[in-house]
Amino acid sequence: MRSLLIGIMVVLINAVSYAAIPDINGFVETAGGIRLSGNDHGVRHQDYTLFETRLQLKKRHFFDQGYLGEHGGMMDVKLEGLLDGYFGWKTNVTARELNFGISPIPQMDLKLGRQVLTWGTGDYLFVNDMFPKDYISFFAGRDDEYLKKPSDAVRSLFYFDAVNVDLVFIPFAEQNTTPEGDRLSFYDSFQGGLAGEDSDRHLIEPPHQLSNSEVALRLFRSLGSYETAAYFFHGFWKNPNSYKDEINRQLFYPRVNVYGASIRGPWMGGIANAEAGYYHSQEDSDGNNRLIANSMAKIMTGYSKDLGSDLQVGVQYLVERTLDYDAYASSLLSQDLSFDEYRHLITQRVTKLFRNQTVECSLFNFYSPSDQDGYLRASISYDWADQWNVTTGINIPWGDDEYTEFGQMQDNKNAYVRVRYSF
Repeated sequence: MRSLLIGIMVVLINAVSYAAIPDINGFVETAGGIRLSGNDHGVRHQDYTLFETRLQLKKRHFFDQGYLGEHGGMMDVKLEGLLDGYFGWKTNVTARELNFGISPIPQMDLKLGRQVLTWGTGDYLFVNDMFPKDYISFFAGRDDEYLKKPSDAVRSLFYFDAVNVDLVFIPFAEQNTTPEGDRLSFYDSFQGGLAGEDSDRHLIEPPHQLSNSEVALRLFRSLGSYETAAYFFHGFWKNPNSYKDEINRQLFYPRVNVYGASIRGPWMGGIANAEAGYYHSQEDSDGNNRLIANSMAKIMTGYSKDLGSDLQVGVQYLVERTLDYDAYASSLLSQDLSFDEYRHLITQRVTKLFRNQTVECSLFNFYSPSDQDGYLRASISYDWADQWNVTTGINIPWGDDEYTEFGQMQDNKNAYVRVRYSF
């Protein structure tokens, strides 16, 4: 199978190299990942997590002035083809970006179509960023680019002297991609333990109708050297954290409003950031429904510093508080899991560059003293030619309990290698 993947990669490289279409950029990448711990919970393959070849093509086209107005417009296209050996050589073609942008007036930018949306100040931590993520890619060893999922959206940016406005309208809610047992095992609350493909839980996503649209708003401006922002989100929780029907093993994504703020700027020779968010659970405002997620508050602080000699370090601290906790605790049944009122999470990042910045060593660590779990991500990336890169790394989640965020991933430890040719 390795020979087949290498052969496919060579064919794709030659096809792209001699393509007649000008100004096409992208890459071809082959990735493989092996498990570092036994996983007997019913995943499809017990010895590896990744075995795939990916082709990405991207192009940005600018439209001249004319009927589009004096500022013209542009179109971004990013298409991907995937040959996935993990699922029996399944092929898939997707558009990560397919959008059209114009500036109808000097104070406004408008982008319509498929696009990757992100905001906030966290490093792998998301307080006010309620746009969809792909956590299967994150834990399985794909490039960081694939943590963020694209959304079909209309994004409008307005620029004023007092404040800038970033308004996003998503017609159809898009949820996070979370482990389902085929590639990565996870904690199944219905089974009361780690599960694989044998899990018969059902995730009920919001139907694709305009009544389930989402709106995100960001007001931002600079105050001296500091970037400040206020946020609002109206939509759905991104993870299936509530029970729709216990008998039929159905989980769903309840409605939520998020209100938040952030600040980021220089401090003590580095960059400091702080961000807070209040999550109002619309379908359980009082917190006394044991089947629906309570409202909660999140506060995050962070600091990063360049120590010189291409060495950077960063730390973050996040605290989450479940609101109306007494009402939640009193509604639990004897067989229910009971979660703490507070959850604390600390992260550390160390990045060092070598050999004229062609080698990057990265170490990122999550640790929760309240959940007694964590997740170590380490990687080495080497640009060994102008167009070639090889990246290898490990993912080591761990935990004392199977039901915590990282503890449920403890049997998905893996090491991976990715080889990429960019053009």
